[in-house]
Amino acid sequence: MSRKSPAAPTKRGPIVSSEHLSHKAQELSEFEFGLIISSNAFNRWMVRCMAATGYPELGALDVLVLHSVNHRSRAKRQGDICLVLNVEDTHTVTYALRKLVKLDLVVGEKQGKETLFQTTELGREACKRYAEIREACLIESLDSMGIERSEISKVAGVLRAMSGLYDQAARSAASL
Repeated sequence: MSRKSPAAPTKRGPIVSSEHLSHKAQELSEFEFGLIISSNAFNRWMVRCMAATGYPELGALDVLVLHSVNHRSRAKRQGDICLVLNVEDTHTVTYALRKLVKLDLVVGEKQGKETLFQTTELGREACKRYAEIREACLIESLDSMGIERSEISKVAGVLRAMSGLYDQAARSAASL
């Protein structure tokens, strides 16, 4: 009985989610696929980490809004939260803020025509617990991977630059 020799390895192209979009810039499709799976993994992480702090009802945007409100211990306007998080649909942030207020994690205070939001003691404690869980589950694993922190910082810069590219492309597409 003769054995077939193993097939020669086939040359594989880049890993992309939608090959039909990859004609002129496969690298961009690779980036987009990495962004898609990273974004989904990050959202899942935030939700599960927040659930571990005792708030399983919070979604990814709720968690982002809570941390944004807690940032630097200063009251924030909804418009500023949307700007920092690059959220165009303000009603989603409005809904998140209402949810956080209902859970007593955030409080809103009217100042003139605007409402300023800040974390309550319970909200600050939830953020502190989230940070502790993040240290234990994420940071220790990151350190064991041997990825240089400076490399992560460079990737973050590229992501911010790419967000500007996509924002400009969205404005262009909206004008078509």
